[in-house]
Amino acid sequence: MKSYIKIISCFCLVLLLCASCSKSFLDEETRSNYTPEALTDALGFEAALIGLYNHLSTWYSKSDRQGWVSVWQSGTDIVWPTQPQGIEVPYYEYDLLTSDDEAAYFTWRWAYQMINNANTIITNIENPELEFTGITEEDKNRINAEARFFRALAYNILGTCYGGVPITTEPLAEPKTDFVRASLEEVNTLIEEDLLFAVNNLPEVGEAPAEARVNTYAAAQLLALAYLRMGEGAKAEEQCDFIIDSGKYSLITERYGVNASEPGDPFSDMFIYGNQRRSQGNTEAIWVLEAENPSDVPGGMTGAPQQRRVWGGAYHNRKGMLPADSLGGRGIARIRLNNWVLYDLYNESDMRNSQHNIRREFWYNDPEDENYGQQVPYEGPDTLFIINPYTMKWRHFDPRDTFGWGMWKDFILMRLGETYLLRAEAQLMQGKQAEAAISINAIRERANAPLVTSGDIDMDFILDERARELIGEENRRMTLMRTGTLLERAQLNTGAPNGMQIRGLTQTHLLLPIPLREIQLNKDATLEQNPGY
Repeated sequence: MKSYIKIISCFCLVLLLCASCSKSFLDEETRSNYTPEALTDALGFEAALIGLYNHLSTWYSKSDRQGWVSVWQSGTDIVWPTQPQGIEVPYYEYDLLTSDDEAAYFTWRWAYQMINNANTIITNIENPELEFTGITEEDKNRINAEARFFRALAYNILGTCYGGVPITTEPLAEPKTDFVRASLEEVNTLIEEDLLFAVNNLPEVGEAPAEARVNTYAAAQLLALAYLRMGEGAKAEEQCDFIIDSGKYSLITERYGVNASEPGDPFSDMFIYGNQRRSQGNTEAIWVLEAENPSDVPGGMTGAPQQRRVWGGAYHNRKGMLPADSLGGRGIARIRLNNWVLYDLYNESDMRNSQHNIRREFWYNDPEDENYGQQVPYEGPDTLFIINPYTMKWRHFDPRDTFGWGMWKDFILMRLGETYLLRAEAQLMQGKQAEAAISINAIRERANAPLVTSGDIDMDFILDERARELIGEENRRMTLMRTGTLLERAQLNTGAPNGMQIRGLTQTHLLLPIPLREIQLNKDATLEQNPGY
């Protein structure tokens, strides 16, 4: 940028200096969209709200460390880390997990960036001294509710991962080095206040400014999840009932969408590119993070999501096998479904275990290969990550990019199948096993799995059912941390080869370490570390 210098006469300069004796005209006044006074019109608030979704996407699109996706699955009850990239190693070799851990630091920093961005919106929209252009009282409540939803989302992640954490409800205008941890109860109170406001003021389905924007039912689902972590079963059940009884959503029980005439089943249809959004026929979708290939839509995604590469098998490394859409595209299998999932979890009739949902069999597909058309034998070391069974939920293939660096498909963040599971957990928490069995049978009937009775229902069964229904979708680590079951459930993860086994797991790891860098920077107060780190 060129600089221009204006020559001002001495006379004018004297006048200017005299007129500004209390404040030099050379003093800078920096304004940006991070300063509270910057947001006063509808367009400004809309841009700031879109920024929250943009920041949310960075959680799912982080690609500088491919193992980031594995952090939230490895060292739990469902997978083996077959080809670790590095960042996930302390999350199954727990004795290596220290307060200087990179994933714990990214999680903390990401959450507080979200909170600060949300606080900027909330502080502005609630400021009685500001005059707004083109914003009605109803608009103000909707804007406030949407920002509060994201603030609660971030604090719920922090509460799950770290326990009590510093609370900030105002945007930071300058460096702060005296944070202290609030109690988990205080964090929970803020989350509840934010989400109750969001439930009451976010729009109905189809009335949000765009399909991908949150509505009242997304807030209810997040609130139900938070209530379960707080041990508030009755309140969680109430939020789940609000969603289920609304009549706005229904479980997918019939084939639909772009591949409806091809082999498949209703469950697998939900995870096909072009089928995931409500407008595309997914009546189960409560909240979907939309994603597009940046080559086609500028800004379609903030990074290069690695979910397919992490979850999908590296079958292309087998001679005679080429990356193909029918096989889910090119994967690396940084994690592999463990033997408990593959051989003990599902009933034979369960749709969620079909070849369309968990790929178990392969045929040589390279026309130039001598074995073309023959079935690939399932034997030898290749079964660890080359022809290993894998979930097809992250299936994606672009013939323009057979290498498959990024995965350009939507993220189903909330759907009705999980709502039933959350309600079952809430009912079990209240000793209502019969009602919990009814909730679980809603999704088991859709899956063509044997129905259960009240005598089958306990926390282990609900966690089993979450794995059947949500494997590859849910953040399994957070689920087990939230329910306090990480240690017990990890015992199901047996039979892993050397170097893939869980070691060093203790009660300490029900929480993550407070990042050492944050503790050291917080020089004017004590930011206490979690026990054991």
